[in-house]
Amino acid sequence: MSHPRFARLAFHLSTISALVLAPVCAAAGASSAPAAKAPSARPALAHALFAGGCFWSMEKAFEDVPGVVAAVSGYSGGTVARPSYELVCSGTTGHFETVRVDYDPAKIGYERLLDIYWHNTDPTDAGGQFCDHGQQYQPVIFVAGEDQRAAAEASRKALEASGVLSRPVATRILRAGPFYPAEDHHQDFFKTNPAHYEAYRVGCGRDQVMAALWGKDAHRGSAHR
Repeated sequence: MSHPRFARLAFHLSTISALVLAPVCAAAGASSAPAAKAPSARPALAHALFAGGCFWSMEKAFEDVPGVVAAVSGYSGGTVARPSYELVCSGTTGHFETVRVDYDPAKIGYERLLDIYWHNTDPTDAGGQFCDHGQQYQPVIFVAGEDQRAAAEASRKALEASGVLSRPVATRILRAGPFYPAEDHHQDFFKTNPAHYEAYRVGCGRDQVMAALWGKDAHRGSAHR
């Protein structure tokens, strides 16, 4: 039979060993666990601004195109900050009904957006688009930087040289300024108010003009016709 003093000593030594080794084992176990994956970075988006008449239709032209993250109706080119729809319609602010296209340049290029833009507008109408007339409905490509300007000018020249259109291209290329999103009820209007939008589109004669201008290439590149 062992002496009580040695028994107590053995107990204390075993307790100390457990306390010392426990963190080491825990650390070893933690190091063997797989490391959590870092969240993938969101793609860096680019932006394009297009004015082509009623922004309901311009938004529809770009919505759901692969590579396009969002198409936002709004106002650009004017002198008043955060204008209302009614103020823009008065023709006193210098704004154009505009759509901002947010896109992933790794999936779709600016040149492709330009092609979609041309084939969803009447580039020969300097006074407006279809049944909508006035400065706020005139066709404009707003460019941010020299790369966009060069691409837009080259695209316009190519369209003019193609001979597809019977009249000169009237679409202007202007430097981009502030863009102000339109009121919520204007966003995704063709989806949230389909009957209203269809009545407008048919009444405006948009499809007939597009067919006469572009033939089978009308609405080319759009996800929605």
